[in-house]
Amino acid sequence: MSINNTDIFERMLAGGIIPNDDPQMPEVWDLVDRTISLSAALNTSTNSDEVRERLIEITGNPIDKSTTVFIPFYTNFGRHTKLGKNVFINHACSFLDLGGITIEDDVMIGPRVNIVTENHPLDPSKRRSLDLKSVLIKKNAWIGANATILPGVTIGENSVVAAGAVVNKNVPPNVIVGGVPAKIIKSI
Repeated sequence: MSINNTDIFERMLAGGIIPNDDPQMPEVWDLVDRTISLSAALNTSTNSDEVRERLIEITGNPIDKSTTVFIPFYTNFGRHTKLGKNVFINHACSFLDLGGITIEDDVMIGPRVNIVTENHPLDPSKRRSLDLKSVLIKKNAWIGANATILPGVTIGENSVVAAGAVVNKNVPPNVIVGGVPAKIIKSI
């Protein structure tokens, strides 16, 4: 895929390495600056409707009235986050979404959950580049307080991630996972 022929935002969602010196990177930093500015307004909102409106501004995506996000809420970009219907996101969650975060309908996310789609190469000479992989949280999943979901992970439908877990591999549907790194504890 040629850098010159493909929009950087499409390449980010496709995943893989984005070099720090990519000629389109200033476009990303412009949106990051916009998100920083909008986040201040988001995190001083005074009701759920206002939170939803500020999040729509940040993400550029519709957010159904059945979805509730408690503030403070943190994101470095926002444009690559998609929220389904009847989603609940508790206080102090952090979404690093350059690689894309999709949260399907009826998902519950506890306080202080981190969802990360961004990493960096181990090679010190390339470390400032981005290594992006999307995260997908399927319908009716429940992510417990202070869990961390790492790049490239899919959480299966109806599954539960225990509080404090660090999830570095896909979680099948209808199971409970916990620990560091997260492992299957039991089937639901």
